[in-house]
Parts: sequence; structure tokens; C-alpha cells
Amino acid sequence: MRMFFTDREEDVALYELDNGNEPLLPSQRNLYLPRLYDYVLVADKVEDMEDQIFKKQDAFICELKQKNIKVNRIEHDEKVFFGICAPEEIFTRYKYLLKVSDACNWSAEQKCDLSVSMCTRIRIVHFVLNNTFIGSGEGLRDLLCQGAFESIFCLHEKKEQKKLKKKWASWLAVMKLFQQPVTDIKDYFGEKVALYYLWLGWYTRMLIPAAVIGIVVFLYGLAFFNTSPLIHEVCDSNIIMCPRCDTRCSVWNLSDTCTYAKVSQLFDNEGTVAFAMFMAIWATLFLELWKRHRALHVSKWKVFDWCEEEEELILEIVNNPKCKPKEFRHSYLRSIVVLLLVTLVLVVIIGLTHALVICRVLTATLLSQSKWEFLRENSSTVAMLSGAVLHYITIQVMTRVNKIVAFKLCEFEKPRSFAATEKHFTVKMFTFQFFTLFSSLFYVAFFLGRINGYPGNYVRIAGQWRLEECHPSGCLTDLFIQMAVILLLKQTINNIFEFTVPWLKLCFKRTKAKTMRRKCGNCYRKACREEEGNFDPCDLCKLRNWMENYDLNDVNAFSLFNEFLEMVLQFSFTTIFVAAFPLAPLLALINNIFEIRLDAIKMVSLERRLVPKKTNDIGVWTRILEAVGVMAVIANGLVIGISSDFIPRLVYRYHYGPCATSNSTSLDCMTGYINNTLATAFMSNVHVKKDFKDLLDKEYNITQCSYKDYRSDEDQSLTSQFWLILALRFAFVILFEHVVVMCKFIAAWFIPDNPIRVKNDRLDDKLRRLKKELEDATEIYNSRSTEV
Repeated sequence: MRMFFTDREEDVALYELDNGNEPLLPSQRNLYLPRLYDYVLVADKVEDMEDQIFKKQDAFICELKQKNIKVNRIEHDEKVFFGICAPEEIFTRYKYLLKVSDACNWSAEQKCDLSVSMCTRIRIVHFVLNNTFIGSGEGLRDLLCQGAFESIFCLHEKKEQKKLKKKWASWLAVMKLFQQPVTDIKDYFGEKVALYYLWLGWYTRMLIPAAVIGIVVFLYGLAFFNTSPLIHEVCDSNIIMCPRCDTRCSVWNLSDTCTYAKVSQLFDNEGTVAFAMFMAIWATLFLELWKRHRALHVSKWKVFDWCEEEEELILEIVNNPKCKPKEFRHSYLRSIVVLLLVTLVLVVIIGLTHALVICRVLTATLLSQSKWEFLRENSSTVAMLSGAVLHYITIQVMTRVNKIVAFKLCEFEKPRSFAATEKHFTVKMFTFQFFTLFSSLFYVAFFLGRINGYPGNYVRIAGQWRLEECHPSGCLTDLFIQMAVILLLKQTINNIFEFTVPWLKLCFKRTKAKTMRRKCGNCYRKACREEEGNFDPCDLCKLRNWMENYDLNDVNAFSLFNEFLEMVLQFSFTTIFVAAFPLAPLLALINNIFEIRLDAIKMVSLERRLVPKKTNDIGVWTRILEAVGVMAVIANGLVIGISSDFIPRLVYRYHYGPCATSNSTSLDCMTGYINNTLATAFMSNVHVKKDFKDLLDKEYNITQCSYKDYRSDEDQSLTSQFWLILALRFAFVILFEHVVVMCKFIAAWFIPDNPIRVKNDRLDDKLRRLKKELEDATEIYNSRSTEV
């Protein structure tokens, strides 16, 4: 933030500087600050030394000083800033313990990277701060909750931050598409953040073939858009269909839904079967190739053999040499209670899905009674769209509720460490979000139009409102509309809010801070303007740097989790119901190209620096992605076998159609298919007359109407064709899933997790290390023999 002064103001600043009263927060001209402080604690200024808040602040700072941690206190505008700088002895202990660690990736040239990087330094100090307790047993987290401290943050390094902005965190970097400086990201944000962006870049790259084939499938449906006999049969039909509702709904002509039938043809055709099989295998290939891609980088970063438990023990000893290990514990009672509570939450989420179904039914009923002709004629479609929007709103609300519930359940479980807490929280949160997002889609895919009954025996909610029906052209279009609305809204609106909200917050904070700060002059110390040298800058420069970081948006331990959750849920959308929406990979690809840069800009420029964490994998997310891959096989098999009209069309083509019943080739094999899927309800039937009483009072010339089902016209019993199609549907689902699962297993076996190059390099490293250890032992033995 640059400030401009008049000559008089600069004279005053010089006068204050000469008299030893350096003004706070000078401008930033020609300034380079070497990093000497690891963390900054911020607290409200307390004048009363007898106040409990002040005593807790002072007790915590004293505990830090007893660990030889340097604390620099600077006051400004009713705030107190504590600069934290750890002594070198802490890092010396860490380096030695890392040297003897079994998890260290040894090599003959260097036994681990024993120079403590800035990421490692921040991670160690973060652990020490969070495991420092005052006399009452309260730690930093408790003091933050009680208000003794307002916040804590680690400082951005201007030089590295500027380099990342230029190479990665800028809109110009979008032109580089899939190129990311992951090693630079690792050096600045740690391995955990680097692996997230490495995974996201790999996922985005792998979406290219999926998006291309999805476009081909879409174009295949578009090619037969105007020539399909099914479309012509609907558009040219004069069949009278039964009313969609009981009140103020009249009969309608099948040809009125010509546009709907054309849209159905785009996404419900033979190409979707092959595409669904491809996407199920693609998910496996993506995971297997990702494991290889990850292995190359973690081997390069020397964390291939890194062990989370051993790292935790090292940090414990560094913080307190007399520490005792946190033992593993398991309570069957707690596990049972947590399982019951999770089940209860899932039941509530599924209950919300039922509520959404009821809302859609009521919306369709109310719209059918509207005075507007457009709403009356398109009541079902408008109800579907409004239901999708309502589902999106429910997702946004339940996301916050699910996060609170998942965190409370983790607290009840009392995991051994933060890593275990994060793992348990991830599994619970993903489970809750998955059911929140997909429960409504599962209803549309597998239950819509199949449990609504038939004329004379409709299934009603509370005995009044009929359940929804599928369109005669099929139910898959309803699923497509639901997915398209949710996916587009979720990706577009989330990205807008995810970037603009932190940006607006930062602008507001800096504007507010600018008005609060009094004008001040330059820092005139020569040392503060030098670009090299390990010196301690003046309090002016320290405070200005700390304030710049303080104004940034806050982050927490789960900030990266939110990004992972968003992308894994997108992966679920892309694979699970892809048979209903072949363009999902294309939308995901376009979104991710911008998502990478949005997240990078937000992380580097708008938010405080994340605490660097070491890891060699994306953790439990790998297991979740594998589970999603299995669910994709099951769901796509069910969508094609049950939701789509693929099986009924095959049965008609080869068993009931003109090509099967005669030798005539003048007709298309699918001619008459739509009429074959419709049953007739006669108004003379007592039960049918009861359902359509209002209709008969107005239109006495209606004697019959048609509805989609395989039922006898005489007694409305299920026909043999229904049972044949049902048997073939289940046979297809079983065959599809077994074939695809077999292909997945073959792909997983054929592609090894670790590249041969990585295995050979690690083998050579181990051999050189053993030879070096043997040489060292031999030298020690020979020297002792000579002395004797």
C-alpha cells in the first residue's frame, strides 16, 4: 500500500526519525525484508495487568521464552503483535532425529535433505506453538477461543510470492494450461498443497480424452436428430395421452412434446452405452496413472518413504524431550454411537430428498392450475427445473450443516492426532455431501415414473397428489436436466463466490486499514533497504510486513480440504451419471482450467500463507476416488439398464418390431416403437372413471387415453413383454458390471503403481547407502585397531 506525502509531511517524518521517534508503517519504496520471523500472534491490547486475558497472554509468551523462542512485541492501533522466531537448537534436534529416522529416503550423496527448508521451519514452529501450554493446561487453541489472542499466521515471503505470481498465480498463466511449477509450490506451500495441484492438473489433463469422446457421443445423437423414426413418431402422432394431474389438467396430444423427444434422443442413444463403459474404465486408468505420476514426484522430493507417525514423534521430541507417545485407543461403544449418529444424519438427508420430491409434485400441481397457458402446458418441465434449483439451494445449506455435524462427531471420537481427525472428518464429510448431492439424482434416475402407478390405481402423497410421471420418450432427459442445472450452477456460482468474496474482503480490510493509519514517512535505515544480509529490520519494517499479512483473508487447517472436496465431488458427477450427461467431462475440463488459476491467485495473493505440511500422497482421498470408481460402474450400469430405453428398444427391434415379425425391409426396424410402449385406459372402467371424474364432467367425448407402460388394455395387468424387458434389464446390468469390473481389474494389474525408473532409482540409492554405511563402519573399526 503506497502513500504520498507533501514536503511538509516528509520534514515532520525526518524530524521524528532524528529524535528517535520512528513513525509507524512507512511506505514500501525500495524495501526488501529478509525473513527472520516464522509466526505472528495478534491480540487486543489490554491495559489492565490484573485482567485474566492479559495474564493468559503473558503466561503463554513466558512459556515460549522458556523454550528459548524469541518474541518481539510491537503495539499498533489497539492491537499487539508478537513476532515469533524459533532458536536454531530446535532445528538442530529435528535434523539429527531426521538423520536417524527409518522413514528417511537415504542416498549415498546426502542422508536426507538435512538443511531445514523454510517450509520445514514453519511446520516445526507451528507444532511447537500448538503444543505449548500454560499452567492451567490451556493451549493456543483454547486461548484463541477465549479471546486471549485474536489470530495467528505465518508470513508470506515476498521474493518467493512474487515468483509464484509470475509463473503460476496469474491469469496470463491460463495460457500455459497444464503447466504448473509444482516443485516451486512444494518449496513454498509444502508437499500437501503441491500434491493437490499435481493431482488437479493430472485430473484436468485426463479429462481431455473423456471430453472429446463425450462430444462425439453428443454429435452422434445430433446426427440423427431429424431422421430418427422415434422422433417422427412422436412429432407426427395424434395419440391422446392421459392427464398429468387430477385438477384442471386435460388430456394432451403426444405430438405436443416433440421438442422433448428430440432432446431425449441426444442423450439416450446407443452411443451412451459405449461411453458409460469407457468412463468406468477411464476412472480406473486415471487413478492408476495418477499413482505413477505421484510416485515420480514424491521420489524426486525425497519423501517416498516418509512416515506420518515417525514425523509426529520427531516433532513431539523436538518440542518436549520428555514427552510420551500418544497411544492408539479404540472404543467399540464410541464407534457404535458414531455409526448410529451417522446413520441418523443420512436418514435426515434422505428425508430432505423426499421433501424435495413432494415440493416438485406440489409445484407441478399448482402450475397446472395457473392462469398462464405456458405454465399449464409445461408444468412438468418447469417443476423439474425448479426442483433442480431448490436442490442446489439445499446443497449450499446442508454443506454448512454437514461440516458442523462431521466436526462434532470427530470431536466425540477423540482421534489420536490431528492427522487422524482430518482423515475421519474427510470420510464423514464426503459421505454426507455425497448423499446430499446424489440422493435426489438417484430418485430421478431409478424411481421417477416407476412407482407412480397407472390410471385407476395411482400412487398418491397423503392420498391427494399424484407422483410424477416420465415422458413417453424416456426418463433419462429428466436426469439430464437435473444434472445440467446442478453442475452448471454449482461450478459457476461456486467459482464466482470462491474468488470474489475473498477479494472483496481483502479490499475492504485494506481500505479500512488505510483510513485508520496515520500518514508516515520512509524508513531511512540503510540496512532495511539492502537486498542481502542477515540483519534484524527495524520495528517499522517488521510491523508493515506483519500488517500486510494480517490484512489477508484467514485460512485454517481445512482450507485445502474444501478445495479437495469440491473437485472430488465434481469427479463423482463426471463419472457416476455420465450416461445421462455425456457433456459433463467437457464442462469439468473448462471449469478446471480456470479453477487451478483461481485457487492459485487466491492462495498466493488473497489469503494468508497455509501452514506447509509434509506428505507423500493425497491420503484418504485415494480410497474415496476408488470407491467413486466402483459406484460409477454400478450407477452407469443401472442407468443404462433401468433408466434408459436402450433395452426396450433392443427388445422391440429384434422381437416385436417390423424387422422381427416380417420380411419387409421398407420400414425402419423401430417404426411403431412409441405406440408399442403405450397402454390404453378406457373411461368405462370404474376405477379410471373415478381418477378422471373432473375431466369427464367437462369433456364427455373422451372415451380413452394412453399412458406409458406395458399393460393389457382389457384389465391393465402387466404383459409378457414387460417381464421379458425386466429380465433383460437385470441381465444387462449384471453383464455390464462384470465386464467393466473385469476391465478395471485388468487395467489396474497391467499398469504398475510405481514406474520402473522410480524402483530402480530407489534400489540404487539403498545400495549406495549400504555401501557407504559399510565403508564408515570399516574406517571406524580400522582406526580403533590402529589405536590398540
